[in-house]
Amino acid sequence: MNKLLMEENDRLQKQVSRLVYENGYMRQQLHNPSVATTDTSCESVVTSGQHHQQQNAAAPHPQRDANNPAGLLAIAEETLAEFLSKATGTAVDWVQMVGMKPGPDSIGIIAVSHNCSGVAARACGLVSLEPTKVAEILKDRPSWYRDCRCVDILHVIPTGNGGTIELIYMQTYAPTTLAAPRDFWTLRYTSGLEDGSLVICERSLTQSTGGPSGPNTPNFVRAEVLPSGYLIRPCEGGGSMIHIVDHVDLDAWSVPEVLRPLYESPKILAQKTTIAALRHIRQIAHESSGEMPYGGGRQPAVLRTFSQRLSRGFNDAVNGFPDDGWSLMSSDGSEDVTIAINSSPNKLVGSHVNSSQLFSAIGGGILCAKASMLLQNVPPALLVRFLREHRSEWADPGVDAYSAAALRASPYAVPGLRASGFMGSQVILPLAHTLEHEEFLEVIRLEGHSLCHDEVVLSRDMYLLQLCSGVDENAAGACAQLVFAPIDESFADDAPLLPSGFRVIPLDAKTDPPSGTRTLDLASTLEVGSGGTTRASSDASSTCNTRSVLTIAFQFSYENHLRESVAAMARQYVRTVVASVQRVAMAIAPSRLGGQLEMKQTPGSPEAHTLARWIGRSYRFHTGAELLRADTQCTDASLKALWQHSDSIMCCSLKAAPVFTFANQAGLDMLETTLIALQDISLEKILDDDGRKALCTEYPKIMQQGFAYLPGGVCVSSMGRPVSYEQAVAWKVLSDDDTPHCLAFMFVNWSFV
Repeated sequence: MNKLLMEENDRLQKQVSRLVYENGYMRQQLHNPSVATTDTSCESVVTSGQHHQQQNAAAPHPQRDANNPAGLLAIAEETLAEFLSKATGTAVDWVQMVGMKPGPDSIGIIAVSHNCSGVAARACGLVSLEPTKVAEILKDRPSWYRDCRCVDILHVIPTGNGGTIELIYMQTYAPTTLAAPRDFWTLRYTSGLEDGSLVICERSLTQSTGGPSGPNTPNFVRAEVLPSGYLIRPCEGGGSMIHIVDHVDLDAWSVPEVLRPLYESPKILAQKTTIAALRHIRQIAHESSGEMPYGGGRQPAVLRTFSQRLSRGFNDAVNGFPDDGWSLMSSDGSEDVTIAINSSPNKLVGSHVNSSQLFSAIGGGILCAKASMLLQNVPPALLVRFLREHRSEWADPGVDAYSAAALRASPYAVPGLRASGFMGSQVILPLAHTLEHEEFLEVIRLEGHSLCHDEVVLSRDMYLLQLCSGVDENAAGACAQLVFAPIDESFADDAPLLPSGFRVIPLDAKTDPPSGTRTLDLASTLEVGSGGTTRASSDASSTCNTRSVLTIAFQFSYENHLRESVAAMARQYVRTVVASVQRVAMAIAPSRLGGQLEMKQTPGSPEAHTLARWIGRSYRFHTGAELLRADTQCTDASLKALWQHSDSIMCCSLKAAPVFTFANQAGLDMLETTLIALQDISLEKILDDDGRKALCTEYPKIMQQGFAYLPGGVCVSSMGRPVSYEQAVAWKVLSDDDTPHCLAFMFVNWSFV
């Protein structure tokens, strides 16, 4: 491959030089009034030196619009030259992408841009398909680009050299609920080169390039494609060598600052478009070879359609476009969960889908509850893998049963309005996976066991069609996603799908230090604008640089008379899932102490390491025993020892209604909360009656003697789970000037009941 690439690079460098020279000559001809032509065919412009010319000194520069192919061809040839200089030259400063080293099983050679306008990615690889087939696949962008909502080819203009110019309007989905989707207005030029290579290049038509104006759609932000494309060269003995360049400007300044890395990361662009295109072609080539086993007796193309429908349905739910029939429901006063309804679901699911199962004759529609959160210090791949393998940690069997019952003739009432006794385990049945196992399609069987005689409907097994992707922790910039939809046992090709699920995208910060390491609810802490965009990043800083944005969307069908009940259930369910994911995120987050102990401090409060020192010193002073066995010479030793202490240690304010201000890792785990949410929890809220009585009895002793031992008992986590402990110790934490700063509690040998 190295030898082939060196030869290819040398050949293409020469070709670029020739094309740049020809492009300069063409520009000179177009700007010279003595050779201007009124012939509008592309051929007359390309060969104006040899064909008849009309002397017309007054003729202007050819207008670059859809009615003047000559002007559009000039743009096309410029685009071709610029694309080739990126594909094979140094027009962009390319850097080898981490984790994509060449090798026997490598997909190809992947590079990303460094310090250039916009973001760019480049790939080069070999595939066992002919150039014309490769070109056909690449032009069908919706088949492989999962973020593509629609592509409209508004004009097709043949050129005199056998090529084609197309004017294209494309809409793409927004990856989260917190930013607007993007659209593009581009010129695409397909042409053959002298050596038999095929070139498909593309760029946006803007005021600076000239050309006609494209459609303007409300709620979309216009992004720009800088010269990009595909160079497909036939190889001896069959197959093709492909060069891919994607170069875009996604107008990152129009999104909240914390989300800008999604739009400024060349690694994310590489994973979503460049590598996705190359992988899709290799997948088709592998399937065409007949070596791919079929899953569940289905052809690979059918299974691929299921994957596309799941992904597209989830994107539709996250974006909720009004032209698909979506509208927002009024809020319940809290902005953490958005509820959208679609009363025209047949328009959304498509005419090819049998939707009669979902929407009964008495009228109904689709309801979607969605939310976005910022996660700190949690690898996206690890989180999605956990959510896939441990569904019982976050899913409500009653809600699963409701979704499954919607596919049957007589759905039962809304969960939350009835007690559910459904219990069962999940069995994963693999269907298909891509060549590199970066995406797999599977059926999840949820085994049903009825606990009550009147719950016969729950005793049946339930099935979910599930798509999981991005679970390779070494894939830089990869989006991890888990999307699923209930299906019935028939598993028909035209079965209606209402996808729900999770998407986790890494935020690869460019230069600014990330905000504090913690889990935030973005929907309630971010406002798009100058005031809100800084809140998440201004109140903390961290040495940790692994942040990601999690988007959750759950869809339910409803009957009109139950709409409000389903909405209430969906809103509460998503809040419960969010809390569960936060708990999971805390449990699986690698320990990075420097960032995790940053707290949202009140004015005048001590730094974390100072507070740790006060806690340890006060415990020793009052009890005579060592709490933190740490090297006092090390500044962070006390903090580290406190954070990693096996018992739950937490501090609360000395106020009439004490609230928690700090907890170590064990304390956060016991309370099932985060350092930020901790400050909304009061001491009284977690103690039971016996605990409150014991504290009231011992409180004078604590304030006089400095400490007291409290008997073992049961307290309650922020999620309502009972927690038992063998003993509790309470002591007064003194500052450096020996004034009381707060109360500290240690719950010894705690465990969930």
